[in-house]
Amino acid sequence: MRYIKPEYLKYAGTVILTALILHGTATAIRGATPVRISVSAMSQIDGENILLGKIATIEGDDQQLIKQLGGVVVGRSPLPGRQREIDSGTLKRRLRRHRIDPDRLVLQLPPQIIVERSFIEISRDKIKSLVSDYIYKHLINNLSDANIQDIQVSDNLKLPGGQITYTVKPPRNHDLAGKIPLSVEFAVNGKLYKRVWATATVEIFTEVVVTRKPLGRHKPITEDDIKMLKMDLARLPASVITDPEVVLGQRTRRAIGSNTVLRSNLVEFPPLLKRGDVVVMIAETGGIKITALGQVKKKGRLGERIPVMNFDSKKILYARVLDSNTVRVELK
Repeated sequence: MRYIKPEYLKYAGTVILTALILHGTATAIRGATPVRISVSAMSQIDGENILLGKIATIEGDDQQLIKQLGGVVVGRSPLPGRQREIDSGTLKRRLRRHRIDPDRLVLQLPPQIIVERSFIEISRDKIKSLVSDYIYKHLINNLSDANIQDIQVSDNLKLPGGQITYTVKPPRNHDLAGKIPLSVEFAVNGKLYKRVWATATVEIFTEVVVTRKPLGRHKPITEDDIKMLKMDLARLPASVITDPEVVLGQRTRRAIGSNTVLRSNLVEFPPLLKRGDVVVMIAETGGIKITALGQVKKKGRLGERIPVMNFDSKKILYARVLDSNTVRVELK
């Protein structure tokens, strides 16, 4: 056996250690299992982004690299229920963008990479049910003669997976009866995702005042002239009269046929005063009541302001009709 001096052994050890330091990466690579990425041909995912870890199996000894690879964003997710195709070139470009060299990896890529977004489908019938419940609970809950005739919704709705909440919003300043547009807002995990529209046809029946027979112009209305008939408010004008006591004592403005729904513009109170009538004029000021005689210059109905001439001063004053004999002068 040949004798080797200790200083030579020390020198040789330094050379070997230096070589290990300089070539440690190659030695480690030869000794370690390379990171392998096996991408699935078909994947279903949640979320807004396609993560590599969700569409592939990543294996190897470098756990830090595996974790980094799992978070690589390959692209934006398709809409819920839709698909997106990803080619190998896109995948490699995404890796390089994250400062990962694809040549250091073992990539197993299928000819086609299809990614589908998972979804929860809300049917048209479900949306109709949500709108119907809202209308009955918040709009017509106290109306016994009201019902929903129809609800129209355009189509089914596909939402991404997550905690789904909804809000039904009625229109502002809209009549309760007839066609009512409502919006239904769907949120996923607290974030508004989609707004859909529904149109509900609501019937509200109420009794209205209807003529029993034809009535001539300026005909005083009596109980024999009218009847009550239940009708859908959506088919009637806003000025329809629903209280028979309102029309009793009034007269027709023009000739009206039978079975006519009475409206406020079809009836009027007959004038209590006509031009030339002599009336008592009343005025109050500072707790003092003053009366005088006057002559009516224009016909007037109950509550109307008409011109009246004071007999004493010959001045024309405006007064409000109280009855067939009295008017009140409104002093400033």
